[in-house]
Amino acid sequence: MVELTTLSKTIKLDIRYARTDNFAGRVVYPEARAFLQPVAAKALLRVHKMLAKDGLGIVVFDGYRPWSITKLFWEVVKPEERKYVANPANGSKHNRGCAVDLSIYDLATGSLIPMPSDFDEFNEKASPNYDGGTDEERANRDKLRTLMEAEGFFVNPNEWWHFDHKDWQSYPIYDIPFSNVGLDRNDAHPVAK
Repeated sequence: MVELTTLSKTIKLDIRYARTDNFAGRVVYPEARAFLQPVAAKALLRVHKMLAKDGLGIVVFDGYRPWSITKLFWEVVKPEERKYVANPANGSKHNRGCAVDLSIYDLATGSLIPMPSDFDEFNEKASPNYDGGTDEERANRDKLRTLMEAEGFFVNPNEWWHFDHKDWQSYPIYDIPFSNVGLDRNDAHPVAK
């Protein structure tokens, strides 16, 4: 997999799972890093370059996620919020390195641009089809979706920030710690299904 910050110095990370300000309320990643499979990473870079023409850039909340973290998320969310996390019995597209959670930021100020909800806000505002919020918020959300879909991603039906790459089925579910990502595939252990 490719570490996203190696693609461009202006791809910004906001890895809340490496901090306590996330829905689990605790640090779940040992370090703030984000990875994707090469084909998805190259597509994401093309989106980033398109945004740069408007003085904007991509901010990444999450990319590849080890399967054990998917299991943890399933266990800590309330049953009524489980539509916002993957069932570990099936694994996730994050576990395959083919899903990315992201938004857009202003290159000049470093600030996130307005969206209808915050990342991991588990309510109706998270929907990519939510018709509330301001015109600006909806336009920004729709701009991100249009650019991502043009590069082979599709939006999650419950989360405007979550995009899956079309080639996700080509990859197994992994439970590789970030410190081992990029090592020889013989050292990477797919999760048995």
